[in-house]
Amino acid sequence: MIEVADLRKVFKLSKRDMKKEKTAQKEKVAVDGISFKAEEGQIFGLLGPNGAGKTTTLRCISTLIKPTSGIIKVSGFGVSEQPENVRKELCFLTNELKLDTHFTPAYTIEFFGRLYGMHKREILARKKELFARFGIDEFENMAIGELSTGMKQKLSIAVSLVHDPKVIIFDEPTNGLDIITAKSVTDYLLEMKRIGKTIIISTHIMDVAEKLCDKLAIIIDGKITIEGSVEKICNETDKVSLEEAFFSLYAKNMEGREKYV
Repeated sequence: MIEVADLRKVFKLSKRDMKKEKTAQKEKVAVDGISFKAEEGQIFGLLGPNGAGKTTTLRCISTLIKPTSGIIKVSGFGVSEQPENVRKELCFLTNELKLDTHFTPAYTIEFFGRLYGMHKREILARKKELFARFGIDEFENMAIGELSTGMKQKLSIAVSLVHDPKVIIFDEPTNGLDIITAKSVTDYLLEMKRIGKTIIISTHIMDVAEKLCDKLAIIIDGKITIEGSVEKICNETDKVSLEEAFFSLYAKNMEGREKYV
């Protein structure tokens, strides 16, 4: 289970950042007091536009950055108090994960397995399972630099999952993938849900959110505007689809601003 209570993250801006953001403010509030729970055997989604605070939230949960305030617990462990325990419980996949192109998939997954303190027999068994699942086994001794973009993404997923984590966190899991690779990823997430994993994803793609998520939190400007199942969100906004509900909430949030983005 993932529990987030009153999470707030504020970044200090350099002069370059201030110029880029076109602001005189020396701080930027990326996440502004959000709370939610993701349960076992459930896919929880953070839905929102780029810059809404989705990735910042996931990075805080994954111990990659420290929250400014608030409480986050993963499987009962506090991310601020017990970060090492949290990292053993979860995997975090992002498009920013870079693999050394000179190494082979076989060497890479074994290397990461050793980082997690796994025994060689465990690593080899896990490698066999994951490589077969994602169709990597035929390419395991090729240099990563020679693999297709889709195969590299599949390898990134396999590497992230090598330690069989209880909690799976994916940031934009299908972003930039071809339709075949994207389906293999979404099918795997549904399979992991069925065996009781806790899964949280961020996305700005409505179809992905509707297909995968049991519950959603729509984030706009660092705040949760609504939370619940797709049906609940549509009912509360009096809309027939998630897309209509989202844009209704987004337009309402933009009211009173100088321009509509």
